[in-house]
Amino acid sequence: MISILFFAQLQESMGQAQMEVPLEGKTVAEVKAWLEKEYPLLSLGQVMTAVNEEFARDQTIVNEGDQVAFIPPISGG
Repeated sequence: MISILFFAQLQESMGQAQMEVPLEGKTVAEVKAWLEKEYPLLSLGQVMTAVNEEFARDQTIVNEGDQVAFIPPISGG
């Protein structure tokens, strides 16, 4: 299992801050694709991703027990 963390409007869209899913061995891109398929209103195209608190690319492999965080772009004024 891996832990997925959602921040800001992603957390609001999901109705939860964290979930556990059996996607170990997948790439970050595959995790994003699975989430968007399971939750069609979720859009992860412009988000930053961190694996175990380090920024990660779509090609990064997610291992058992990893924590994957999705962080949307921040805008302010």
